[in-house]
Amino acid sequence: MNNKLKIILSVIMLLFSVQINFAQVKLAQSGMKFLSVGADARAVGLGEAITSVEGNSSSIFYNPSSMARQTDILDITFNNTQWFADINYLNAAITYAPDNALYGVFGFSVASVDYGEFKRTIIGQDGGALDIGTYSPTAMAIGVSYARALSDKFSVGGNVRYIYQDYGDGHVVGGDYDDLKTEAIDINVFSFDFGVLYRTGYKSLNFGMSIRNFSQEIKFVEESFQLPLNFKIGLSMNLLDIYDINPADHSFLFAIDAEHPRDNDEMLHIGGEYTYSQILSLRVGYVTPETSLAGMNYGVGIQYDVSGINFGFDYSYTEFGDFDPINRFSVKLAF
Repeated sequence: MNNKLKIILSVIMLLFSVQINFAQVKLAQSGMKFLSVGADARAVGLGEAITSVEGNSSSIFYNPSSMARQTDILDITFNNTQWFADINYLNAAITYAPDNALYGVFGFSVASVDYGEFKRTIIGQDGGALDIGTYSPTAMAIGVSYARALSDKFSVGGNVRYIYQDYGDGHVVGGDYDDLKTEAIDINVFSFDFGVLYRTGYKSLNFGMSIRNFSQEIKFVEESFQLPLNFKIGLSMNLLDIYDINPADHSFLFAIDAEHPRDNDEMLHIGGEYTYSQILSLRVGYVTPETSLAGMNYGVGIQYDVSGINFGFDYSYTEFGDFDPINRFSVKLAF
């Protein structure tokens, strides 16, 4: 057995061993849930059925092995998610593939959340609420990534990320109300993501697996919790390959993912993307069951070469029950 195959089998066994440990599900008992919010407009337009789809720098946020066959030297993605309650998510990623990815693909990513401004109150000496100003909680994740194609069929990848969440300064109970003594309330941890992608050899049929947000348990005040650990497997294929239609003219990507999150029920992600002349893409996606209030996902994307620079823009629209719909925007530059 050659070394590459040993590595491939070892990664697959690791992913399945982690999946077995998911048997003890802790519903709604994970923290730093901003890590579960879809980052990329194209992926969300596909219902996040993206695990087996070869992509660009945005793959860092889903399955890092999917960026292993990057053909451009540099690929950059900027993402913005306009969440309800005026919460704003910003994500960016850059990947570098020297010598046609001969030595693999290197990546860097950053994600941040602005939760807005909240009123800060404490119990006053008369028993009522005392207004002591405002605070603005934030969260961020900074990571480095690496992916490599081990053969013409297998690729592997991983991320290491530093996760930080700041809840603002909290008033120390029993302190002097004249000086309003406070202390910082924040938490941080390192997390790890792993993924594999396999080209089956039949047409464009791909198979992928990923494990995300693997970390140690975090202690916050008197309680402990884990990150939203997540395991996904998926299949994808350009269905028009069956009819030998040139993908440069027309393609229809169909993707399906099965997801097992640590803190929720199992979910099925289904997505489709029609692309005309490698320029215009129309997308639709669905997640079942609708455990997070999210309904149908719709998306559109354009990409075009301008003076040797590949420019892309993606937009997605997500129904969200009684809340306002979620809008996402992504911009891609490749050199």
